[in-house]
Amino acid sequence: MKKFLAEFKEFINRGNVMTMAVGLIIGSAFTAIVTSLVQDIIQPLIGIILGGIDFSSFGIQVGDTTLMVGNFIGAIITFLLTALVLFLLVKAMNSLQRKKEEEPAPEPEPEIPADIQLLTEIRDLLKNQK
Repeated sequence: MKKFLAEFKEFINRGNVMTMAVGLIIGSAFTAIVTSLVQDIIQPLIGIILGGIDFSSFGIQVGDTTLMVGNFIGAIITFLLTALVLFLLVKAMNSLQRKKEEEPAPEPEPEIPADIQLLTEIRDLLKNQK
C-alpha cells in the first residue's frame, strides 16, 4: 500500500498533471463566460433580428412535447465560440513555439583531435621555415 501511495504522490506532483488541472479549471471558467456571452448578448441579438422573438425559449411543439430548439442552437453557438477561441489560443502557442525553434543556437566549433592539431602545427611550422 505504501508503494501505491508513493507512486500516486509522484504522479500527482508531476508538472503535467498540475498543468492539466489548472487548464481544466480555467477552461470551465472560460466556458461560463462564453455561455453568458451567448445567452445574454448573442441570442437576444438574434431574437431582435428575427422580429423580437425570445430566442432562448424558442421551441417547436410536437404533440405534448416542446423541442427547445433555441437552447440547442445556443449550445451550438457556445461550443463553436469556445472551439474558435481555443483554436486561436493553440495557434498562437504553436506560433511562439515555432519562433523559439527557428532561432538556431550558435553551433559550437567542432573539437579537433589532438593528433590533427599536432599535424596542423607541424605543417604551419614547415610553411614558416620556407
